[in-house]
Amino acid sequence: MARKSGVLAFLFLATVLNAQEDHVALSDWPAYGGDAAGTRYSSLTQIDRSNVGRLQMAWQFDPGDSPPNGRFQAQPIVVDGILYSVTPGSSVVALDGATGKLKWSWKSGERSVGRGITFWTDGKEQRLLAGFGRYVYAVDAVTGKPFDDFGRGGRIDLHYDLDRDPKKQSVSLTTPGVIYKDLYIVGGRTAESLPASLGDIRAYDVRTGKLRWTFHTIPRPGEYGYQTWPKKAWTYTGAANNWAGMAVDVKRGIVYVPTGSAAADFYGANRVGDDLFANTLLALDAATGKRIWHFQGVKHDIWDRDFPSPPTLVTVEHDGKRVDAVAQTTKQGFVFLFDRANGKPLFPIEYRRVPPSTVEGEVAARTQPFPLKPAPFARQLLTEDMLTTRTPQAHQWAVEQFKTLRSEGLFIPFMVGKETVVFPGFDGGAEWGGSALDPTTGVLYVNANDIAWTSSMRRTLAAASLGRQTYLNQCAACHGENMSSGSAFPSLVDIATRRTRAQVAASIRNGSGRMPGFSSLPPQTLVQLVQYVMSGKAKGAAPASRSPREPKYDFTGYHKWYDPDGYPAVAPPWGTLNAIDLNSGEYAWKIPLGEYPDLAAQGLKDTGTENYGGPIVTAGGLVFIGATNYDKKLRAFDKDTGKLLWESLMVNSGNATPITYEVNGKQYVVIAAFGGYAGTRAAPPGGAFVAFALP
Repeated sequence: MARKSGVLAFLFLATVLNAQEDHVALSDWPAYGGDAAGTRYSSLTQIDRSNVGRLQMAWQFDPGDSPPNGRFQAQPIVVDGILYSVTPGSSVVALDGATGKLKWSWKSGERSVGRGITFWTDGKEQRLLAGFGRYVYAVDAVTGKPFDDFGRGGRIDLHYDLDRDPKKQSVSLTTPGVIYKDLYIVGGRTAESLPASLGDIRAYDVRTGKLRWTFHTIPRPGEYGYQTWPKKAWTYTGAANNWAGMAVDVKRGIVYVPTGSAAADFYGANRVGDDLFANTLLALDAATGKRIWHFQGVKHDIWDRDFPSPPTLVTVEHDGKRVDAVAQTTKQGFVFLFDRANGKPLFPIEYRRVPPSTVEGEVAARTQPFPLKPAPFARQLLTEDMLTTRTPQAHQWAVEQFKTLRSEGLFIPFMVGKETVVFPGFDGGAEWGGSALDPTTGVLYVNANDIAWTSSMRRTLAAASLGRQTYLNQCAACHGENMSSGSAFPSLVDIATRRTRAQVAASIRNGSGRMPGFSSLPPQTLVQLVQYVMSGKAKGAAPASRSPREPKYDFTGYHKWYDPDGYPAVAPPWGTLNAIDLNSGEYAWKIPLGEYPDLAAQGLKDTGTENYGGPIVTAGGLVFIGATNYDKKLRAFDKDTGKLLWESLMVNSGNATPITYEVNGKQYVVIAAFGGYAGTRAAPPGGAFVAFALP
């Protein structure tokens, strides 16, 4: 099976690169996710169970441009022994894969950076496609020079080609696009509050940057799914976008696209209906963008339960036959498994009745889908016996607080005046790091967060000024009504001591880190918003009247349920790594992932932690994963048992997915370790690409 996997990798690259099989090196990591199928699998065996304990750092590369807020999530690629990546400071670099020495660097001049880079070649020319915010550039992989004739003035501008005023759009690239022949297929991140840009899926010519096809995720008149929205929804709402990434079945010519929620994501009175193709796994003809099949994972989403991870293409034994399938993980902790060709579920899916909303104007879906196999990889119903016992004081606090919350499981609509438990939390469950597949066994490896969050709805607040009203409508959900957002997002309290007005305005306009840009804000509104954020004081007149499409209710914010000491208020595990046999739907193993060093020093080990980034699996019998927020470690586990075989402390947390490759007969494992979502225990900014190898 390992040899068969290698042949498949050859075929994938031969098709994508229009090259012959003998021109392709099995030792590379040529795409985000490892290959077009997103398996995060390597057939390399030099590092194995018997010697992984001797791994040591081989080299480290610090690009020297780490932003103050960290949160760099990129996975590099390797082609012909050269490592290519974006950097935290929005450059593209090429490194010698064996030494980490810089070969060339190109600075984009933009302020936002995505999770990776895309490689394409026709056998003669080699191009890197790199997204920075709203722009995608094509860079010569040999020289590091951009192609000036690409797109509009040397770049694709994702604010165009949406049939809306490009000056008022907010689209930026997070996860890199995928390649099919000479097409570069992308989604993008949009605002989640109104106004929001359309989440169209688009394919561009890799040579010219010209648009080749578009799929409307919010259908227009005459298109499939149009009847699941209000008649004119496509003219005023937005999102339903692909921000998590895609996978391509090169042989069949199908691209698999998971989408997110529609705007506004927590109050759907403006989009009554099931809202296809939001929260949907789409199978599109990669050459034309035509829909082949779809599955909607959440109907009329009012919980921000978007598909958070790229899909993974698998081949499993099912009913005595080999079936090519696609696996999709979710924030809820589900794994859905479908026949790749027709979308038929391989395990039964049950549509269960869920409660109605009590919020005026909201019409929640009557049923939602629940797969009967595999069992959820994260807890979904929080009960009193699951509260923290870290200390008697923390437990008592949690019990008292729990009595004030509504905790009834999945798909419970938020209500006014009382917090509802979201478990697993808004980040999942599964998150953007994706899952890894061992094609020799059909086992899927997925890491998960397993902590609770809470939130509620409120009547849209009247504001004394345009600045404060804009803040409440666009910013408060993440940064908090009073700008002190706690651990989920950066606090804006005293932001004037850390940023200039120009810097704050640029971040609002262009986006930064996880925050989308708000380029649709009129100039005077932006001025008033910056004034409010910088001073905390409202100045200027309030808007003369409220927009008829402005929601009557809004979301009170993302509230991680932490105890007074800053630890999760639920009992461990707070993060897990799971091995799921997709042939049977049963678990091979499940273990806690990560720890808090301060708790471990007190004897409280193996708690698991929040983790962002994903695993890879190798033919050497290993699962490598960083991801953990607090302990700054890269780990290797036995893929069959989950036994920890090796770990190494790094310069910072690796909130990214590692890669592995071979140069000159030597296998390396590399991860971007630049810190990330560490809440109240955030590490100092900075970090490096860190490579490990056998001595």
